[in-house]
Amino acid sequence: MMEFSLWKNLKKRLRRKRRPVWMLGVIIFCLLAGWLFVANDNEVSAASEPYVNQTSVIRMLEQQEELLSVELRLIYVCGEESKTLGRMRGKDVVQLVQAHQEWKVMLNQEQSTVQFEERIEDLSEHCKANAYMGVDKKGNLTLYDGAPKKEKVVRTFFQLDVRYMESSLPQDKLDQLTRGIRISDMDEYNSVLSTYSDYAIEQNQKVMKPTY
Repeated sequence: MMEFSLWKNLKKRLRRKRRPVWMLGVIIFCLLAGWLFVANDNEVSAASEPYVNQTSVIRMLEQQEELLSVELRLIYVCGEESKTLGRMRGKDVVQLVQAHQEWKVMLNQEQSTVQFEERIEDLSEHCKANAYMGVDKKGNLTLYDGAPKKEKVVRTFFQLDVRYMESSLPQDKLDQLTRGIRISDMDEYNSVLSTYSDYAIEQNQKVMKPTY
């Protein structure tokens, strides 16, 4: 009964969110204005950002004589991990840059630290053991750390058309999504994402395609 009640509440929320067509122009204008403001703000803040671009980092590392604290940050499709690589001289860090061109390197001279970033098309070990996909209270397909009832959101994908799903899917499939679908590898991640993208409320929200 609780799962049935959740779907009823989702439908009510979606009905309340309907707006007159004339408001679409106002919303688009506000979004564009906000985007321009953020873009301008980013240009201003870039001047004071302690991290500099890749080419400049290498040039500065070659001139660096003091020891630097070096860290590798692994950014997964779901989850992150950090590894301390130790303290190194600038020339040794440059060798790492040249050996791992897929890594992004950032230098913070004020703190004498270097951070590498590597993006990995996989789930972290933590996510492989704990990730679920489900639907949140607003009807969004959501990736969770743990069962959806714990509400530990990792990322949100798109809003689902609940009424369309109710007319297209058997109740046990809806209940499974409410409880949470266990995700332990990229095949399951891509499969669930691909399946439910067919139920996105906006056709242009079907941009969340499988990563492979």
